[in-house]
Amino acid sequence: MRSLLSRFHKRVPKVFEMISHFSNCGAFSAISREIERPRFNISHVCRVSYTVRCFQNDGFVSGEKPLSQNPPQSRSRFFGNQVSWGMRKEAQEVLFDYLHCTRSLGFTDAEHISKNSPHFVAALLSKINTQKDVSRSLRKFLRYNPINEFEPFFESLGLHPSEFSPFLPQHLMYLSDDGAMFENFHILCNYGIPRGKIGHMYKEARDIFSYECGVLASKLEAYENLGLNKSVVIKLVTCCPSLLVGGLDREFASVVDKLKELQVGCDWLRRSLPARRSYNWRRILETMELLDKVGYKEEKLGSLLETHPALVMEGSGKKVYVLFGRLLKVGLQMNEIYSLFIDNPEMLSDKFMKNLWKTLDFLIDIEMEMQFISNILLTRMKLVGSCSLRRPKTVCASLKVEKDELCQILKGEPLKLFSFTSESKSRTGEPVSHDSSKDAEKIAFLLKLGYVENSDEMVKALKRFRGQGDQLQERFDCLVEAGLDHNVVTDMIKRAPMILNQSRDVIERKIRSLTDHLGYPVESLIAFPAYLCYDMERIHHRFSMYMWLRESDAAKPMLSLSTIITCADHRFVKYFVNVHPEGPAVWESIKKTSSTDVS
Repeated sequence: MRSLLSRFHKRVPKVFEMISHFSNCGAFSAISREIERPRFNISHVCRVSYTVRCFQNDGFVSGEKPLSQNPPQSRSRFFGNQVSWGMRKEAQEVLFDYLHCTRSLGFTDAEHISKNSPHFVAALLSKINTQKDVSRSLRKFLRYNPINEFEPFFESLGLHPSEFSPFLPQHLMYLSDDGAMFENFHILCNYGIPRGKIGHMYKEARDIFSYECGVLASKLEAYENLGLNKSVVIKLVTCCPSLLVGGLDREFASVVDKLKELQVGCDWLRRSLPARRSYNWRRILETMELLDKVGYKEEKLGSLLETHPALVMEGSGKKVYVLFGRLLKVGLQMNEIYSLFIDNPEMLSDKFMKNLWKTLDFLIDIEMEMQFISNILLTRMKLVGSCSLRRPKTVCASLKVEKDELCQILKGEPLKLFSFTSESKSRTGEPVSHDSSKDAEKIAFLLKLGYVENSDEMVKALKRFRGQGDQLQERFDCLVEAGLDHNVVTDMIKRAPMILNQSRDVIERKIRSLTDHLGYPVESLIAFPAYLCYDMERIHHRFSMYMWLRESDAAKPMLSLSTIITCADHRFVKYFVNVHPEGPAVWESIKKTSSTDVS
Protein backbone atom coordinates (compact mmCIF):
# COMPACT_ATOMS: atom_id res chain seq x y z
CA MET A 1 0.00 0.00 0.00
CA ARG A 2 2.83 2.38 0.81
CA SER A 3 4.51 1.68 -2.48
CA LEU A 4 1.22 2.36 -4.31
CA LEU A 5 0.76 5.72 -2.57
CA SER A 6 4.36 6.56 -3.30
CA ARG A 7 3.74 5.91 -7.02
CA PHE A 8 0.59 8.04 -6.87
CA HIS A 9 2.41 11.06 -5.34
CA LYS A 10 5.24 10.72 -7.81
CA ARG A 11 3.01 10.42 -10.89
CA VAL A 12 0.31 13.02 -10.20
CA PRO A 13 2.60 16.07 -10.70
CA LYS A 14 4.03 14.50 -13.81
CA VAL A 15 0.56 13.78 -15.20
CA PHE A 16 -0.64 17.34 -14.64
CA GLU A 17 2.59 18.66 -16.11
CA MET A 18 1.99 16.59 -19.24
CA ILE A 19 -1.65 17.65 -19.43
CA SER A 20 -0.57 21.28 -19.32
CA HIS A 21 1.94 20.62 -22.06
CA PHE A 22 -0.71 18.95 -24.20
CA SER A 23 -3.45 21.53 -23.62
CA ASN A 24 -3.36 22.68 -27.26
CA CYS A 25 -3.66 19.23 -28.77
CA GLY A 26 -6.76 17.30 -29.75
CA ALA A 27 -6.35 14.87 -26.82
CA PHE A 28 -6.86 17.51 -24.15
CA SER A 29 -10.67 17.39 -24.15
CA ALA A 30 -10.61 13.61 -23.67
CA ILE A 31 -8.04 13.76 -20.85
CA SER A 32 -9.79 16.61 -19.09
CA ARG A 33 -12.97 14.50 -18.88
CA GLU A 34 -11.06 11.93 -16.85
CA ILE A 35 -9.82 14.59 -14.43
CA GLU A 36 -13.32 16.03 -13.99
CA ARG A 37 -14.85 12.74 -12.86
CA PRO A 38 -16.51 13.07 -9.41
CA ARG A 39 -14.42 10.20 -8.02
CA PHE A 40 -10.93 10.74 -9.30
CA ASN A 41 -8.76 7.97 -7.87
CA ILE A 42 -5.50 6.18 -8.54
CA SER A 43 -6.93 4.05 -11.36
CA HIS A 44 -8.06 7.21 -13.14
CA VAL A 45 -4.60 8.73 -12.77
CA CYS A 46 -3.01 5.62 -14.19
CA ARG A 47 -5.52 5.61 -17.02
CA VAL A 48 -4.78 9.23 -17.84
CA SER A 49 -1.04 8.61 -17.70
CA TYR A 50 -1.36 5.62 -20.02
CA THR A 51 -3.58 7.57 -22.40
CA VAL A 52 -1.03 10.39 -22.54
CA ARG A 53 1.76 7.96 -23.36
CA CYS A 54 -0.32 6.35 -26.08
CA PHE A 55 -1.09 9.72 -27.62
CA GLN A 56 2.58 10.61 -27.42
CA ASN A 57 3.69 7.34 -29.01
CA ASP A 58 1.03 7.46 -31.75
CA GLY A 59 2.00 10.92 -32.83
CA PHE A 60 -1.18 12.77 -31.85
CA VAL A 61 0.60 15.33 -29.69
CA SER A 62 3.72 15.69 -31.77
CA GLY A 63 1.96 17.61 -34.52
CA GLU A 64 1.34 14.66 -36.84
CA LYS A 65 -1.90 14.16 -38.77
CA PRO A 66 -4.95 12.55 -37.15
CA LEU A 67 -5.43 8.82 -37.24
CA SER A 68 -7.11 8.46 -40.62
CA GLN A 69 -4.88 11.13 -42.14
CA ASN A 70 -1.64 9.29 -41.41
CA PRO A 71 -2.10 5.77 -42.83
CA PRO A 72 0.77 3.38 -43.32
CA GLN A 73 2.59 3.31 -46.63
CA SER A 74 0.88 0.07 -47.55
CA ARG A 75 -2.59 -0.52 -46.14
CA SER A 76 -2.55 -4.16 -47.15
CA ARG A 77 0.27 -5.11 -44.74
CA PHE A 78 0.75 -4.21 -41.08
CA PHE A 79 3.53 -5.61 -38.93
CA GLY A 80 4.54 -7.88 -41.81
CA ASN A 81 1.16 -9.66 -41.88
CA GLN A 82 -1.36 -9.71 -44.72
CA VAL A 83 -4.60 -8.04 -43.63
CA SER A 84 -7.42 -10.33 -44.61
CA TRP A 85 -11.09 -9.59 -45.18
CA GLY A 86 -11.78 -11.28 -41.85
CA MET A 87 -9.48 -8.85 -40.02
CA ARG A 88 -11.28 -5.89 -41.55
CA LYS A 89 -14.60 -7.45 -40.58
CA GLU A 90 -13.41 -7.82 -36.98
CA ALA A 91 -12.18 -4.22 -36.97
CA GLN A 92 -15.58 -3.01 -38.23
CA GLU A 93 -17.36 -4.92 -35.46
CA VAL A 94 -15.06 -3.47 -32.82
CA LEU A 95 -15.60 0.04 -34.17
CA PHE A 96 -19.36 -0.56 -34.17
CA ASP A 97 -19.27 -1.70 -30.51
CA TYR A 98 -17.18 1.30 -29.59
CA LEU A 99 -19.54 3.80 -31.29
CA HIS A 100 -22.79 2.13 -30.21
CA CYS A 101 -22.00 0.78 -26.73
CA THR A 102 -19.24 3.06 -25.50
CA ARG A 103 -20.17 6.31 -27.25
CA SER A 104 -23.95 5.67 -27.27
CA LEU A 105 -24.52 6.41 -30.97
CA GLY A 106 -27.70 4.98 -32.46
CA PHE A 107 -27.53 1.48 -33.88
CA THR A 108 -28.06 2.62 -37.51
CA ASP A 109 -25.50 5.42 -37.25
CA ALA A 110 -22.86 3.20 -35.66
CA GLU A 111 -23.43 0.43 -38.18
CA HIS A 112 -23.25 2.73 -41.20
CA ILE A 113 -20.11 4.50 -39.96
CA SER A 114 -18.26 1.28 -39.15
CA LYS A 115 -19.10 -0.35 -42.49
CA ASN A 116 -18.44 2.68 -44.70
CA SER A 117 -15.15 4.10 -43.45
CA PRO A 118 -12.51 1.79 -44.97
CA HIS A 119 -9.64 4.30 -44.74
CA PHE A 120 -10.26 4.86 -41.05
CA VAL A 121 -10.54 1.12 -40.36
CA ALA A 122 -7.26 0.55 -42.21
CA ALA A 123 -5.62 3.23 -40.09
CA LEU A 124 -6.92 1.57 -36.91
CA LEU A 125 -5.48 -1.77 -37.96
CA SER A 126 -2.12 -0.12 -38.57
CA LYS A 127 -1.97 0.74 -34.84
CA ILE A 128 -2.04 -2.85 -33.60
CA ASN A 129 -0.14 -6.05 -34.15
CA THR A 130 -2.40 -8.13 -36.38
CA GLN A 131 -0.53 -11.32 -35.46
CA LYS A 132 -2.39 -11.22 -32.18
CA ASP A 133 -6.12 -11.27 -31.48
CA VAL A 134 -7.38 -8.36 -33.63
CA SER A 135 -10.62 -7.78 -31.72
CA ARG A 136 -8.98 -7.85 -28.32
CA SER A 137 -6.10 -5.63 -29.41
CA LEU A 138 -8.42 -3.04 -30.98
CA ARG A 139 -10.74 -2.97 -27.98
CA LYS A 140 -7.76 -2.36 -25.74
CA PHE A 141 -6.46 0.34 -28.08
CA LEU A 142 -9.82 2.15 -28.20
CA ARG A 143 -10.18 1.90 -24.43
CA TYR A 144 -7.23 4.22 -23.93
CA ASN A 145 -7.22 6.06 -27.29
CA PRO A 146 -10.41 8.04 -27.94
CA ILE A 147 -10.83 8.64 -31.66
CA ASN A 148 -11.93 11.72 -33.56
CA GLU A 149 -15.41 10.53 -34.47
CA PHE A 150 -15.79 13.13 -37.23
CA GLU A 151 -13.22 11.29 -39.35
CA PRO A 152 -15.08 7.98 -39.87
CA PHE A 153 -18.38 9.91 -39.88
CA PHE A 154 -17.43 12.14 -42.83
CA GLU A 155 -15.90 9.20 -44.68
CA SER A 156 -19.13 7.22 -44.28
CA LEU A 157 -20.99 10.12 -45.94
CA GLY A 158 -19.07 9.59 -49.16
CA LEU A 159 -16.11 11.94 -48.67
CA HIS A 160 -12.48 10.99 -49.12
CA PRO A 161 -10.12 11.86 -46.26
CA SER A 162 -8.46 14.51 -48.44
CA GLU A 163 -11.89 16.13 -48.95
CA PHE A 164 -13.08 16.26 -45.36
CA SER A 165 -9.74 17.25 -43.82
CA PRO A 166 -10.59 21.01 -43.97
CA PHE A 167 -13.97 20.35 -42.31
CA LEU A 168 -12.67 18.65 -39.18
CA PRO A 169 -13.56 20.73 -36.08
CA GLN A 170 -10.46 22.11 -34.38
CA HIS A 171 -11.50 21.50 -30.76
CA LEU A 172 -14.10 18.75 -31.02
CA MET A 173 -13.72 14.98 -31.12
CA TYR A 174 -17.19 13.59 -30.43
CA LEU A 175 -20.21 13.88 -32.75
CA SER A 176 -22.39 14.66 -29.74
CA ASP A 177 -20.36 17.84 -29.23
CA ASP A 178 -21.90 19.29 -32.43
CA GLY A 179 -25.57 18.69 -31.72
CA ALA A 180 -26.93 20.95 -34.49
CA MET A 181 -24.90 19.25 -37.21
CA PHE A 182 -25.87 15.77 -36.05
CA GLU A 183 -29.55 16.71 -35.71
CA ASN A 184 -29.74 18.17 -39.25
CA PHE A 185 -27.94 15.11 -40.56
CA HIS A 186 -30.69 12.94 -39.09
CA ILE A 187 -33.38 15.15 -40.61
CA LEU A 188 -31.90 14.54 -44.07
CA CYS A 189 -31.62 10.80 -43.40
CA ASN A 190 -35.19 10.54 -42.17
CA TYR A 191 -36.40 12.48 -45.22
CA GLY A 192 -34.97 9.75 -47.44
CA ILE A 193 -31.70 11.22 -48.66
CA PRO A 194 -29.03 8.47 -48.97
CA ARG A 195 -26.30 8.83 -46.34
CA GLY A 196 -23.61 8.34 -48.97
CA LYS A 197 -24.72 11.54 -50.74
CA ILE A 198 -24.97 13.75 -47.66
CA GLY A 199 -21.19 14.23 -47.72
CA HIS A 200 -21.49 16.12 -51.01
CA MET A 201 -24.21 18.27 -49.49
CA TYR A 202 -22.00 19.06 -46.47
CA LYS A 203 -19.13 19.96 -48.77
CA GLU A 204 -21.23 22.25 -51.00
CA ALA A 205 -23.54 23.85 -48.42
CA ARG A 206 -22.29 23.52 -44.83
CA ASP A 207 -24.70 26.21 -43.61
CA ILE A 208 -27.67 23.84 -43.75
CA PHE A 209 -26.07 21.71 -41.01
CA SER A 210 -26.09 24.57 -38.53
CA TYR A 211 -29.84 25.32 -38.69
CA GLU A 212 -31.83 25.40 -35.50
CA CYS A 213 -34.43 22.76 -34.76
CA GLY A 214 -37.22 22.61 -37.36
CA VAL A 215 -35.68 25.02 -39.90
CA LEU A 216 -34.31 22.42 -42.32
CA ALA A 217 -37.52 20.37 -42.24
CA SER A 218 -39.56 23.48 -43.08
CA LYS A 219 -37.33 24.23 -46.10
CA LEU A 220 -37.81 20.74 -47.47
CA GLU A 221 -41.56 21.10 -46.98
CA ALA A 222 -41.54 24.44 -48.82
CA TYR A 223 -40.31 22.74 -51.99
CA GLU A 224 -42.97 20.06 -51.67
CA ASN A 225 -45.53 22.87 -51.50
CA LEU A 226 -44.44 23.96 -55.00
CA GLY A 227 -45.97 20.72 -56.28
CA LEU A 228 -42.86 18.54 -56.19
CA ASN A 229 -43.14 15.04 -54.78
CA LYS A 230 -40.63 13.77 -52.24
CA SER A 231 -38.53 11.80 -54.77
CA VAL A 232 -38.06 14.94 -56.88
CA VAL A 233 -37.09 17.01 -53.83
CA ILE A 234 -34.56 14.36 -52.77
CA LYS A 235 -32.91 14.34 -56.22
CA LEU A 236 -33.05 18.12 -56.36
CA VAL A 237 -31.43 18.94 -53.01
CA THR A 238 -28.90 16.15 -53.46
CA CYS A 239 -27.74 17.67 -56.74
CA CYS A 240 -28.24 21.31 -55.70
CA PRO A 241 -27.90 21.57 -51.89
CA SER A 242 -27.57 25.35 -52.23
CA LEU A 243 -31.38 25.43 -52.69
CA LEU A 244 -31.65 24.78 -48.94
CA VAL A 245 -29.50 27.79 -48.06
CA GLY A 246 -31.49 30.92 -47.29
CA GLY A 247 -35.12 31.31 -48.30
CA LEU A 248 -37.06 29.55 -51.05
CA ASP A 249 -35.27 30.02 -54.38
CA ARG A 250 -37.72 32.18 -56.35
CA GLU A 251 -35.96 31.65 -59.67
CA PHE A 252 -36.27 27.90 -59.24
CA ALA A 253 -39.95 28.33 -58.33
CA SER A 254 -40.43 30.21 -61.62
CA VAL A 255 -38.86 27.30 -63.51
CA VAL A 256 -41.32 24.92 -61.82
CA ASP A 257 -44.25 27.19 -62.79
CA LYS A 258 -43.02 27.20 -66.40
CA LEU A 259 -42.82 23.40 -66.47
CA LYS A 260 -46.39 23.21 -65.18
CA GLU A 261 -47.54 25.53 -67.99
CA LEU A 262 -45.86 23.28 -70.56
CA GLN A 263 -47.51 20.21 -68.98
CA VAL A 264 -44.09 18.54 -68.87
CA GLY A 265 -44.52 17.62 -65.23
CA CYS A 266 -42.17 18.25 -62.35
CA ASP A 267 -40.95 14.66 -62.48
CA TRP A 268 -39.01 15.79 -65.57
CA LEU A 269 -36.61 17.50 -63.15
CA ARG A 270 -35.79 14.20 -61.43
CA ARG A 271 -35.08 12.51 -64.78
CA SER A 272 -33.11 15.40 -66.27
CA LEU A 273 -30.88 16.60 -63.43
CA PRO A 274 -27.32 15.28 -63.85
CA ALA A 275 -25.67 14.52 -60.51
CA ARG A 276 -23.53 17.07 -58.72
CA ARG A 277 -23.91 20.10 -60.95
CA SER A 278 -24.57 23.71 -60.12
CA TYR A 279 -27.42 25.40 -61.92
CA ASN A 280 -28.30 28.94 -62.86
CA TRP A 281 -32.08 28.74 -62.59
CA ARG A 282 -32.59 32.26 -63.93
CA ARG A 283 -30.71 31.41 -67.12
CA ILE A 284 -32.59 28.11 -67.47
CA LEU A 285 -35.86 30.05 -67.32
CA GLU A 286 -34.55 32.59 -69.85
CA THR A 287 -33.53 29.75 -72.16
CA MET A 288 -37.04 28.29 -72.10
CA GLU A 289 -38.50 31.74 -72.76
CA LEU A 290 -36.05 32.24 -75.64
CA LEU A 291 -37.07 28.93 -77.21
CA ASP A 292 -40.69 29.98 -76.81
CA LYS A 293 -39.96 33.18 -78.74
CA VAL A 294 -38.29 31.39 -81.66
CA GLY A 295 -41.32 29.24 -82.29
CA TYR A 296 -41.26 26.41 -79.75
CA LYS A 297 -44.70 27.04 -78.31
CA GLU A 298 -46.13 25.04 -75.39
CA GLU A 299 -46.62 21.51 -76.77
CA LYS A 300 -43.65 21.87 -79.13
CA LEU A 301 -41.38 23.16 -76.37
CA GLY A 302 -42.57 20.44 -74.01
CA SER A 303 -41.71 17.80 -76.58
CA LEU A 304 -38.29 19.39 -77.12
CA LEU A 305 -37.55 19.33 -73.38
CA GLU A 306 -38.57 15.69 -73.12
CA THR A 307 -36.39 14.72 -76.09
CA HIS A 308 -33.36 16.97 -75.43
CA PRO A 309 -33.34 17.96 -71.72
CA ALA A 310 -29.62 18.78 -71.93
CA LEU A 311 -30.45 21.85 -74.03
CA VAL A 312 -31.61 23.72 -70.95
CA MET A 313 -30.08 21.69 -68.12
CA GLU A 314 -26.54 21.14 -69.36
CA GLY A 315 -24.66 24.33 -68.59
CA SER A 316 -28.00 25.95 -67.64
CA GLY A 317 -28.92 26.51 -71.30
CA LYS A 318 -25.40 27.42 -72.38
CA LYS A 319 -25.69 25.43 -75.63
CA VAL A 320 -28.63 27.49 -76.86
CA TYR A 321 -26.95 30.78 -75.93
CA VAL A 322 -23.73 29.73 -77.67
CA LEU A 323 -25.69 28.89 -80.82
CA PHE A 324 -27.43 32.26 -80.85
CA GLY A 325 -24.16 34.02 -80.08
CA ARG A 326 -22.30 32.45 -82.99
CA LEU A 327 -25.11 33.14 -85.43
CA LEU A 328 -25.21 36.78 -84.35
CA LYS A 329 -21.43 36.96 -84.65
CA VAL A 330 -21.47 35.94 -88.33
CA GLY A 331 -23.87 38.76 -89.15
CA LEU A 332 -27.37 37.32 -88.80
CA GLN A 333 -30.09 39.50 -87.30
CA MET A 334 -32.24 38.25 -84.44
CA ASN A 335 -35.38 38.06 -86.62
CA GLU A 336 -33.42 36.01 -89.18
CA ILE A 337 -32.30 33.59 -86.46
CA TYR A 338 -35.91 33.27 -85.29
CA SER A 339 -36.97 32.39 -88.85
CA LEU A 340 -34.21 29.78 -89.13
CA PHE A 341 -35.42 28.09 -85.95
CA ILE A 342 -39.03 28.06 -87.10
CA ASP A 343 -38.09 26.61 -90.52
CA ASN A 344 -35.53 24.17 -89.11
CA PRO A 345 -36.73 22.89 -85.72
CA GLU A 346 -34.06 20.16 -85.88
CA MET A 347 -31.37 22.83 -85.44
CA LEU A 348 -31.09 22.02 -81.74
CA SER A 349 -30.23 18.35 -82.26
CA ASP A 350 -26.66 17.36 -81.42
CA LYS A 351 -25.84 16.16 -84.94
CA PHE A 352 -27.23 19.29 -86.60
CA MET A 353 -25.31 21.61 -84.28
CA LYS A 354 -22.10 19.65 -84.74
CA ASN A 355 -22.36 19.97 -88.54
CA LEU A 356 -23.23 23.66 -88.22
CA TRP A 357 -20.09 24.31 -86.13
CA LYS A 358 -17.98 22.47 -88.74
CA THR A 359 -19.42 24.55 -91.56
CA LEU A 360 -18.87 27.84 -89.73
CA ASP A 361 -15.31 26.87 -88.81
CA PHE A 362 -14.66 25.85 -92.42
CA LEU A 363 -15.90 29.14 -93.87
CA ILE A 364 -14.10 31.25 -91.28
CA ASP A 365 -10.89 29.28 -91.86
CA ILE A 366 -10.87 30.10 -95.60
CA GLU A 367 -11.53 33.76 -94.62
CA MET A 368 -14.91 34.12 -96.32
CA GLU A 369 -16.62 37.45 -95.68
CA MET A 370 -19.48 37.50 -93.18
CA GLN A 371 -22.16 38.52 -95.68
CA PHE A 372 -21.47 35.41 -97.79
CA ILE A 373 -21.51 33.18 -94.71
CA SER A 374 -24.84 34.70 -93.64
CA ASN A 375 -26.29 34.09 -97.10
CA ILE A 376 -25.25 30.41 -97.08
CA LEU A 377 -26.83 29.90 -93.66
CA LEU A 378 -30.07 31.64 -94.61
CA THR A 379 -30.52 29.82 -97.94
CA ARG A 380 -28.97 26.40 -97.27
CA MET A 381 -29.42 25.71 -93.56
CA LYS A 382 -30.83 22.21 -94.13
CA LEU A 383 -27.74 21.25 -96.11
CA VAL A 384 -25.48 22.88 -93.54
CA GLY A 385 -26.97 20.76 -90.78
CA SER A 386 -27.05 17.52 -92.73
CA CYS A 387 -23.55 17.48 -94.26
CA SER A 388 -20.38 16.90 -92.29
CA LEU A 389 -17.40 18.68 -93.83
CA ARG A 390 -13.75 17.78 -94.06
CA ARG A 391 -11.06 20.22 -93.00
CA PRO A 392 -10.19 23.05 -95.46
CA LYS A 393 -6.58 21.84 -95.64
CA THR A 394 -7.73 18.41 -96.88
CA VAL A 395 -10.10 19.93 -99.43
CA CYS A 396 -7.47 22.31 -100.76
CA ALA A 397 -5.01 19.43 -101.13
CA SER A 398 -7.51 17.27 -103.04
CA LEU A 399 -8.52 20.15 -105.35
CA LYS A 400 -4.95 21.50 -105.61
CA VAL A 401 -6.00 25.05 -104.79
CA GLU A 402 -5.16 27.60 -102.11
CA LYS A 403 -7.62 28.76 -99.47
CA ASP A 404 -8.30 32.10 -101.16
CA GLU A 405 -9.03 30.30 -104.48
CA LEU A 406 -11.41 27.92 -102.71
CA CYS A 407 -13.13 30.89 -101.11
CA GLN A 408 -13.69 32.52 -104.52
CA ILE A 409 -15.06 29.26 -105.95
CA LEU A 410 -17.58 28.94 -103.13
CA LYS A 411 -18.66 32.58 -103.43
CA GLY A 412 -19.67 31.91 -107.03
CA GLU A 413 -21.17 28.46 -106.40
CA PRO A 414 -22.02 28.02 -102.69
CA LEU A 415 -23.47 24.55 -103.25
CA LYS A 416 -20.03 23.26 -104.15
CA LEU A 417 -19.23 23.63 -100.47
CA PHE A 418 -21.24 20.45 -99.89
CA SER A 419 -20.40 18.61 -103.13
CA PHE A 420 -16.65 19.08 -102.77
CA THR A 421 -16.29 18.61 -99.03
CA SER A 422 -18.69 15.85 -98.03
CA GLU A 423 -17.05 13.22 -95.80
CA SER A 424 -19.06 10.44 -97.48
CA LYS A 425 -16.70 7.84 -98.89
CA SER A 426 -16.94 5.14 -101.47
CA ARG A 427 -16.19 1.49 -100.87
CA THR A 428 -12.56 2.03 -101.92
CA GLY A 429 -12.14 4.63 -99.21
CA GLU A 430 -11.70 7.51 -101.71
CA PRO A 431 -13.80 10.65 -101.33
CA VAL A 432 -16.96 10.61 -103.40
CA SER A 433 -16.81 13.38 -105.96
CA HIS A 434 -20.13 15.09 -106.60
CA ASP A 435 -20.18 17.27 -109.69
CA SER A 436 -23.56 18.87 -109.14
CA SER A 437 -25.71 20.28 -106.38
CA LYS A 438 -28.35 17.59 -106.92
CA ASP A 439 -26.06 14.96 -105.37
CA ALA A 440 -25.54 17.07 -102.26
CA GLU A 441 -29.27 17.67 -101.97
CA LYS A 442 -29.93 13.95 -102.42
CA ILE A 443 -27.53 13.22 -99.55
CA ALA A 444 -29.33 15.78 -97.41
CA PHE A 445 -32.66 14.10 -98.20
CA LEU A 446 -31.33 10.64 -97.33
CA LEU A 447 -29.89 11.91 -94.05
CA LYS A 448 -33.35 13.15 -93.10
CA LEU A 449 -34.72 9.68 -93.81
CA GLY A 450 -32.35 8.32 -91.17
CA TYR A 451 -29.53 6.92 -93.29
CA VAL A 452 -26.19 7.01 -91.49
CA GLU A 453 -23.58 9.24 -93.05
CA ASN A 454 -20.51 7.50 -94.55
CA SER A 455 -22.24 4.10 -94.28
CA ASP A 456 -22.59 1.34 -96.89
CA GLU A 457 -26.37 1.82 -96.72
CA MET A 458 -25.92 5.45 -97.77
CA VAL A 459 -23.79 4.43 -100.78
CA LYS A 460 -26.40 1.87 -101.85
CA ALA A 461 -29.24 4.36 -101.40
CA LEU A 462 -27.48 6.94 -103.59
CA LYS A 463 -27.56 4.38 -106.41
CA ARG A 464 -31.17 3.31 -105.80
CA PHE A 465 -32.82 6.74 -105.69
CA ARG A 466 -33.13 8.49 -109.04
CA GLY A 467 -33.84 12.19 -109.31
CA GLN A 468 -32.71 15.35 -107.63
CA GLY A 469 -33.10 15.95 -103.93
CA ASP A 470 -36.00 18.37 -104.35
CA GLN A 471 -37.83 15.88 -106.61
CA LEU A 472 -37.42 13.09 -104.06
CA GLN A 473 -38.71 15.41 -101.37
CA GLU A 474 -41.72 16.32 -103.54
CA ARG A 475 -42.61 12.65 -104.01
CA PHE A 476 -42.16 12.01 -100.31
CA ASP A 477 -44.47 14.94 -99.49
CA CYS A 478 -47.06 13.53 -101.89
CA LEU A 479 -47.43 10.44 -99.66
CA VAL A 480 -47.67 12.57 -96.51
CA GLU A 481 -50.33 14.77 -98.12
CA ALA A 482 -52.31 11.64 -98.97
CA GLY A 483 -52.88 11.16 -95.23
CA LEU A 484 -49.93 9.05 -94.04
CA ASP A 485 -47.78 9.97 -91.04
CA HIS A 486 -44.30 11.36 -91.77
CA ASN A 487 -42.54 8.60 -89.81
CA VAL A 488 -44.68 5.92 -91.45
CA VAL A 489 -43.73 7.18 -94.91
CA THR A 490 -40.05 7.14 -93.91
CA ASP A 491 -40.36 3.48 -92.92
CA MET A 492 -42.20 2.66 -96.16
CA ILE A 493 -39.46 4.29 -98.27
CA LYS A 494 -36.76 2.27 -96.51
CA ARG A 495 -38.68 -0.96 -97.17
CA ALA A 496 -39.49 -0.09 -100.81
CA PRO A 497 -37.04 2.59 -102.08
CA MET A 498 -38.28 2.26 -105.68
CA ILE A 499 -41.44 4.14 -104.68
CA LEU A 500 -39.64 7.46 -105.03
CA ASN A 501 -38.29 6.66 -108.49
CA GLN A 502 -41.72 7.49 -109.93
CA SER A 503 -43.10 10.90 -110.68
CA ARG A 504 -45.52 12.59 -108.33
CA ASP A 505 -48.29 12.27 -110.94
CA VAL A 506 -47.90 8.48 -111.16
CA ILE A 507 -47.87 8.08 -107.38
CA GLU A 508 -51.06 10.15 -107.08
CA ARG A 509 -52.81 8.08 -109.78
CA LYS A 510 -51.94 4.82 -108.02
CA ILE A 511 -53.24 6.15 -104.70
CA ARG A 512 -56.49 7.34 -106.36
CA SER A 513 -56.95 3.91 -107.95
CA LEU A 514 -56.55 2.33 -104.53
CA THR A 515 -58.88 4.62 -102.62
CA ASP A 516 -61.46 5.75 -105.19
CA HIS A 517 -61.70 2.78 -107.55
CA LEU A 518 -61.14 -0.08 -105.08
CA GLY A 519 -62.38 1.68 -101.90
CA TYR A 520 -59.36 0.74 -99.78
CA PRO A 521 -58.06 3.18 -97.12
CA VAL A 522 -54.70 4.81 -97.83
CA GLU A 523 -53.37 3.15 -94.63
CA SER A 524 -53.40 -0.20 -96.47
CA LEU A 525 -50.17 0.97 -98.11
CA ILE A 526 -48.39 0.64 -94.76
CA ALA A 527 -48.54 -3.16 -94.84
CA PHE A 528 -47.72 -3.35 -98.56
CA PRO A 529 -45.78 -0.24 -99.74
CA ALA A 530 -44.45 -2.18 -102.76
CA TYR A 531 -47.92 -1.73 -104.32
CA LEU A 532 -46.76 1.67 -105.52
CA CYS A 533 -43.87 0.05 -107.42
CA TYR A 534 -46.10 -2.01 -109.77
CA ASP A 535 -46.98 -0.60 -113.17
CA MET A 536 -50.31 1.10 -113.70
CA GLU A 537 -51.57 -1.40 -116.30
CA ARG A 538 -51.20 -4.38 -113.94
CA ILE A 539 -52.95 -2.45 -111.16
CA HIS A 540 -55.80 -1.40 -113.48
CA HIS A 541 -56.40 -4.87 -114.92
CA ARG A 542 -56.35 -6.76 -111.63
CA PHE A 543 -58.35 -4.21 -109.65
CA SER A 544 -61.02 -4.14 -112.34
CA MET A 545 -61.31 -7.93 -112.35
CA TYR A 546 -61.45 -8.07 -108.57
CA MET A 547 -64.13 -5.35 -108.47
CA TRP A 548 -66.29 -7.32 -110.95
CA LEU A 549 -65.93 -10.46 -108.81
CA ARG A 550 -66.95 -8.57 -105.67
CA GLU A 551 -70.02 -7.18 -107.38
CA SER A 552 -70.88 -10.72 -108.51
CA ASP A 553 -70.42 -12.05 -104.96
CA ALA A 554 -67.67 -14.34 -106.22
CA ALA A 555 -64.83 -12.88 -104.10
CA LYS A 556 -64.33 -11.87 -100.51
CA PRO A 557 -64.38 -8.14 -99.86
CA MET A 558 -61.19 -6.30 -98.83
CA LEU A 559 -58.62 -8.94 -99.73
CA SER A 560 -55.05 -7.86 -99.01
CA LEU A 561 -53.32 -5.87 -101.73
CA SER A 562 -50.45 -8.31 -101.92
CA THR A 563 -52.87 -11.17 -102.67
CA ILE A 564 -54.32 -9.28 -105.62
CA ILE A 565 -51.16 -7.73 -107.06
CA THR A 566 -48.21 -10.06 -106.41
CA CYS A 567 -49.44 -13.47 -107.55
CA ALA A 568 -48.26 -14.75 -110.93
CA ASP A 569 -50.50 -14.35 -113.97
CA HIS A 570 -51.46 -18.02 -114.19
CA ARG A 571 -52.40 -18.10 -110.50
CA PHE A 572 -54.44 -14.90 -110.87
CA VAL A 573 -56.35 -16.46 -113.77
CA LYS A 574 -56.92 -19.64 -111.74
CA TYR A 575 -58.17 -17.93 -108.54
CA PHE A 576 -59.68 -14.64 -109.81
CA VAL A 577 -60.81 -15.35 -113.36
CA ASN A 578 -61.87 -18.99 -113.70
CA VAL A 579 -63.80 -18.95 -110.41
CA HIS A 580 -66.81 -17.55 -112.32
CA PRO A 581 -68.34 -18.88 -115.59
CA GLU A 582 -68.27 -15.42 -117.14
CA GLY A 583 -64.87 -14.60 -115.70
CA PRO A 584 -62.71 -15.41 -118.75
CA ALA A 585 -64.82 -13.20 -121.04
CA VAL A 586 -64.74 -10.30 -118.58
CA TRP A 587 -60.97 -10.70 -118.15
CA GLU A 588 -60.37 -10.52 -121.91
CA SER A 589 -62.52 -7.40 -122.10
CA ILE A 590 -60.59 -5.75 -119.27
CA LYS A 591 -57.21 -6.48 -120.84
CA LYS A 592 -58.28 -4.66 -123.97
CA THR A 593 -58.89 -1.54 -121.88
CA SER A 594 -55.92 0.83 -121.75
CA SER A 595 -54.53 1.66 -118.34
CA THR A 596 -54.71 5.31 -119.30
CA ASP A 597 -58.43 5.17 -118.74
CA VAL A 598 -57.87 4.91 -115.01
CA SER A 599 -58.33 8.26 -113.30
